[in-house]
Amino acid sequence: MNSGPTTPTDKKLTLNNNIMVKIKGAIVVNTDRCKGCQLCVVACPKDVVALAPKKVNVHGYPYVEAARPDDCIGCASCAIVCPDGCITVYKKKMED
Repeated sequence: MNSGPTTPTDKKLTLNNNIMVKIKGAIVVNTDRCKGCQLCVVACPKDVVALAPKKVNVHGYPYVEAARPDDCIGCASCAIVCPDGCITVYKKKMED
């Protein structure tokens, strides 16, 4: 039994269902919990995350922030390596 498309119309529908969409990411850092270890800074492939210059949180630690938020691809590498679970990553589909 053939489970693939049988007519040109069926094939076109299959191709239309495989359209690539662009994913945009956004991160939120819980600055009160961040200890400034910078593991997320190293893990980010797009250099979105950076240590906030001359800023500390309520505990006296330097913290990270989204220095280049428009470059975030939503890969969540920063959130995965964060030992304190300070980073939340959101993904949004962008239409062209």
